Amino acid sequence: MNQIALMMRFLKGSRLTYAGALLSVVGHVAMAALVPMIIRVTLDNVLGDEPLVLPSFLNKPFQLIGGIETIRENLWMILLFLLGLTLVQGIFQFARTKLAALTGENASKRMRDRLYLHILRQPFDYHVKSQTGDIIQRCTSDIETAQHFIANRSVEAVSIIVQVIVVLIFLFSMHPVYSALSILLIPVILFLTIRFFRNMIKVFLDTDEAEAVMSSTIQENLTGVRVVKAFAAQPFEIRKFDESSRTYRDYSMKIIELMARFWSQSDFLCMLQIVIVVLVGTYLVAVNQISLGIMVAFFTYSGMLIWPIRGLGQMMGFMSQAFVALSRIQEILDNEPEDETSGLNGSPIQGAIRFDHVDFGYSSRKKVLSGLSFEIKPGSTTAILGATGSGKSSLVHLLLRLYDYQSGSITIDGIELSTISRAWIRANVGIVLQEPFLFSRTIRENIRIGHPGAADEDVRNAAQIARVDASITEFEDGYDTMVGERGVTLSGGQRQRVAIARTILRDVPILIFDDSLSAVDTETDAAIREALRDRRQGTTTLIISHRITTLAEADQILVLDQGHIVQRGTHEELIAQDGHYRQIWSLQSNMDEAL
Repeated sequence: MNQIALMMRFLKGSRLTYAGALLSVVGHVAMAALVPMIIRVTLDNVLGDEPLVLPSFLNKPFQLIGGIETIRENLWMILLFLLGLTLVQGIFQFARTKLAALTGENASKRMRDRLYLHILRQPFDYHVKSQTGDIIQRCTSDIETAQHFIANRSVEAVSIIVQVIVVLIFLFSMHPVYSALSILLIPVILFLTIRFFRNMIKVFLDTDEAEAVMSSTIQENLTGVRVVKAFAAQPFEIRKFDESSRTYRDYSMKIIELMARFWSQSDFLCMLQIVIVVLVGTYLVAVNQISLGIMVAFFTYSGMLIWPIRGLGQMMGFMSQAFVALSRIQEILDNEPEDETSGLNGSPIQGAIRFDHVDFGYSSRKKVLSGLSFEIKPGSTTAILGATGSGKSSLVHLLLRLYDYQSGSITIDGIELSTISRAWIRANVGIVLQEPFLFSRTIRENIRIGHPGAADEDVRNAAQIARVDASITEFEDGYDTMVGERGVTLSGGQRQRVAIARTILRDVPILIFDDSLSAVDTETDAAIREALRDRRQGTTTLIISHRITTLAEADQILVLDQGHIVQRGTHEELIAQDGHYRQIWSLQSNMDEAL
């Protein structure tokens, strides 16, 4: 099965410790299985008068301690032997628990590391279509379930199997007919166990998916708590969470019902089997077919056989849960990671960009960009204006190779973009988004993310260019101020300017500003653009904005509509033409005059 293969793959590197845990299981079971035999010998051969028949290899050691007569005179020797067995059994139990725990923790770490790395290497489209809560659950609770199975349940399952085999050997060596009657109901218990396992797999899968939906609901609400509060949407979100929580509860109740039915049925059969052992044993002792010691040993072995097999049902339940968790992990690992390294690497990028009849769509049904052609000279500034859905962001996605174009050609310095490695092109293109993401770290660390080794002076210079240094120094801890999750402790304009500083610090040959000055006032916008103009000498710059004053100083302006360029030229050329650009310019100019 794929799940077992995946589990064995994650055991790689810990197989010796896992094998040690399994060997400790064998030792522990062997010591436990000797106790009923010692009780039998004590009752029949030491306290009774039946002759003791030992395997030939034990005759000499037994004679060295004085034989059966010495033991009869010194019953404390039996107690001492039992204490010794218990001590050895405890040592094996300690070794089993420790080695199994080490195996589980190490396997869990490897599983988490590989899964996290694999998720980070997924294409951008995968993250767009996935639910964050579901991915988090697979990286946490699903891995914990698999770890628990590897560290505990799988070892317990081996313990049960070894114990059943050892006990059956002891039973059939003493009395085959009595042994057959002692396992009469075991096939029925095994049938119930297998049926329980098959039913549990389906229910566990539904329960896991319901939990993922509930986790995603929580994650979305916590992430968008300001929107929820601002729109007084708490009642709606409470109902939404209540619905997902109720679904999860219903599936959990199905698990409880299955378990209750299995435990009641298996407990009844186990107790019935013990009753059969006692009744048959009493009869056989009464007719002198077996000794009292054999009956006591059978009673003890019967418990060692019946209850572990009954526990195997619980083990199968945990196994089904682990298999569901492993299958959900495998679903992520089955997705092909994005190839970031293939292609040209290391060639200096000057920043000459050329689109030649580029077609692109997120699906085959509708094109977002159609026959798009334009050219950007190295070191120049190109501005892009367009309504929502005109293809501006898609154009940026193509430049960063977050998606690949379906037809046409995009070249950087004359080299086809599809032949340049994704890692290299992204290392040479800096982008500031309209809604920049800030991590829950200090402001200094957020600015340094793209350049971890940058000096404090360089960090501050970048912040000064982005016109955010004054705001930062007003905070009590300055650049060491902790930014709340997703940057909620900063205003929208401050977040944008910190993101600009972060991008400036990278000092890349191509800069993209995707409506990244929308949250600052026009005066600050002008100051940032002036500082950037001095800084970005030789840097190819793309500016996407709806604010004409931001676009006006560009070397060329492209107006997009429905994936096509409908106007292009300088600010002066475009306001002299009838068209979309002139309409927006007139509207914004009238608004400025009114203010």
